[in-house]
Amino acid sequence: MDFVENDADEMRQWVKDHWDPSGELVSWRTQLAQSGWGKPSWPSQWFGRDLPTSSENMSRQALFEAGAVGMASGVSMYLVAPTLLEWATERQLQQFLLPILTGQHKWCQLFSEPGAGSDLASLSTRAERDGDEWVISGQKVWNSGAQNADYGILLARTDFAAAKHQGISFFLLPMRQSAVEVRPLHQMNGHSSFNEVFLNEARLPHENLIAFEGEGWRVALTTLAHERSAVATPRPKFPSSRSPLVQAAKAEAEEYFATYSWYPQRAGRPRLVGSQARLLGKSQIPRIRQLAAGIEELQRTSRWTTQRAAAARSAGRTPGPEGSVAKLNMSITARKSAAAHSAILGTAGVLSGSSASPHELLAEVLISTPAQSIAGGTDEIQKNILAERALGLPKEPPPQVKE
Repeated sequence: MDFVENDADEMRQWVKDHWDPSGELVSWRTQLAQSGWGKPSWPSQWFGRDLPTSSENMSRQALFEAGAVGMASGVSMYLVAPTLLEWATERQLQQFLLPILTGQHKWCQLFSEPGAGSDLASLSTRAERDGDEWVISGQKVWNSGAQNADYGILLARTDFAAAKHQGISFFLLPMRQSAVEVRPLHQMNGHSSFNEVFLNEARLPHENLIAFEGEGWRVALTTLAHERSAVATPRPKFPSSRSPLVQAAKAEAEEYFATYSWYPQRAGRPRLVGSQARLLGKSQIPRIRQLAAGIEELQRTSRWTTQRAAAARSAGRTPGPEGSVAKLNMSITARKSAAAHSAILGTAGVLSGSSASPHELLAEVLISTPAQSIAGGTDEIQKNILAERALGLPKEPPPQVKE
């Protein structure tokens, strides 16, 4: 079905007829979900309208113009929901989709382990069947939002005799149980955005297994594809309203995005390079000008890649290599920006915290940018994905173990 202006008119009328700023957030989002206008690109049987991906922008704009708010945001929406829509059973979709849309259930991702980061398929967290339940033991790490999550999407090994990619299963883990312990990790930039999660015989019902036993790697590839494409996920905009409903949605988003308050520093703050050079009287130095020009080139190519990815989604295609290209470009931009900031700041760049004032923000940039090349799949992994899956090059040979 092609998107036409009539759809936008119909949605605007629906919002006009149903939006009540004095109402309650979950109740409003439930109405919006059931109307199909909250996520119009989703299937009609699952809170959507079967419209093109481009209709998502139409929905956001129509809600904003009406002073209304949309669905919940975050990991639950951009990672969990798309994975469930592709792989979950009808019963699982009935149980989990609506609470994700309304924000009643918050989710986290439980993939990486201390010994299985870039080589995720080497994970060793164990899942054993016990009647109608699965018992999970192991450790996960780098888990954003785990301290507030109601559920986690979990990879665990169910067959240690099978090849490593075939012995993994994908589960939906209830986080609110005594067998799940969440500990914050303290980062060198002073933030604690991530956690490590310890699972000591945590339990979940067999019906929380996604797909079939041993198919977890295939399911995880869907999640990871959406994770890489999520670099362009927009932060929600809220109307300027004193409505309690709007304020509740805004507070919810602020709490979620507070975890990621340092991410602009992780990305290198490239837009500050020129202004800082001018502020410190270094904008005419040839080397500084070259660095600034190189960063501008990277930012423009990154925008074009994002536009290509958006066009692919609008055409109904699943996330492709654009996600890995964008991720690599962000890493390169972050490193180049950090190098430029270092050149501009000089010896002041080695200071940190309040001692770095008035350059405290840029001092944080310099110790945050290494994370950009690791999070969401390392640069090396992204290069392998592009080489093997996009370009069809031979697989990288496994490391040789010396006896």
